[in-house]
Amino acid sequence: MVTLITGASTGIGAEFARQFAARGHDLVVVARSADRLDSLAAQLRSAHGVNVTVLAMDLSLPTAAGELWEQTNRLGLEVDVLVNNAGSGTHGDIADADPHRLEQEVGLNCRTMVGTTARYLPQMRARGGGTIINLASTAAFLPLPKMAVYGASKAFVLSFTEALWAEERKHGVRVLAVCPGVTDTPFFEAAGEAAVSAASLSHSLGLTRTPKQVVDSTMRVLSRRKPSFVDGAVNALVWRGLTRVVPTRLMVAASGRLVEG
Repeated sequence: MVTLITGASTGIGAEFARQFAARGHDLVVVARSADRLDSLAAQLRSAHGVNVTVLAMDLSLPTAAGELWEQTNRLGLEVDVLVNNAGSGTHGDIADADPHRLEQEVGLNCRTMVGTTARYLPQMRARGGGTIINLASTAAFLPLPKMAVYGASKAFVLSFTEALWAEERKHGVRVLAVCPGVTDTPFFEAAGEAAVSAASLSHSLGLTRTPKQVVDSTMRVLSRRKPSFVDGAVNALVWRGLTRVVPTRLMVAASGRLVEG
């Protein structure tokens, strides 16, 4: 079995690599940081005796999905499990943002995810089996002021993945959208100071999850036939429950205050 994981150098992506390697899967790990990928690959080869292919590349580029597909083809790798974990977030008003950075965010979170899925899926369908895991977020359930592009991009991931789940059920390909809440990863530092503050509040309330908890939950849910799930019982209550009964206007105002800088 070969598992390809994007955004594999840290956090949830690295944890997916560890857990699939422990199950005996050979890996293709992809991210920008070659040093981090090389270190992770050495650890996993030593611990589990698996083959680990390192591909260092910028997945936000328009050509990234096609280049990744071509590289794995040249290496003769058939991917059985695809984990689209790579993603980025920005914080602040759209009017104050760098348009180029927002476009990169949409490109990474949406375009590359669709591009890799559309390239590796046909082989899975032809074999009558395979797994695609797409990382969405609890931000997918509600417009998120100050992180508008991130929330919208994750809503796209969730909608796309649930639709794909319905398409592939009869073809034997397992499709799952994972919706973590605040997780102890470098993501919030990259998103900005106010995002770090929101993460700190979540941590103080005991709501922050670890990458291991997120991936443990994912592995359990894969044995079911659900198209998506929210990681963590409290997150599921808030994001699946409250967003259905509380008016959107109130929920958007509350979420905006949470991430205000």
